[in-house]
Amino acid sequence: MNIEDFHLIGDKILVGVKEDIDLPNLGLQGVTTRIDTGAQTSALHVDHISEDVDNGIVYFEFHPDFHDIDKTIQCSAKLHDSRIVKSSNGTKEKRFVIRTVAKLGSLEWDIELTLTDRSSMNHLMLLGREALQAHFLVDPAKDFLASGPGKSSA
Repeated sequence: MNIEDFHLIGDKILVGVKEDIDLPNLGLQGVTTRIDTGAQTSALHVDHISEDVDNGIVYFEFHPDFHDIDKTIQCSAKLHDSRIVKSSNGTKEKRFVIRTVAKLGSLEWDIELTLTDRSSMNHLMLLGREALQAHFLVDPAKDFLASGPGKSSA
């Protein structure tokens, strides 16, 4: 899918409140993501987080299917930062932050992702304002406007 295949408003791509996002540097494809303009930072649901302090690498497991917790994808990334993040329920937690490439169709852009337990949430990933502001406008009444059926990520 090329940029001209997206619905554009000015120079921004119109997306729904759910889109399938690829994270190619992590080996993750088609992660159903909640697009959330109320959240500043983006977050990815992971388990078993560990840090290699000497090399600045963080290791974690991603579960691509909420219903099959035995299926995991082993991931690692350079640690970008760690910070205190206030979640939607008001609690604060220290989270590891990585920088990675996000991909929607032919558009690739760098994002920061906090790594956290989102098992009580409905989506494995949340894309917040910082990752959205340069490229997207959100239609809150629609899902999968840019990544829906019939759309290719190639």
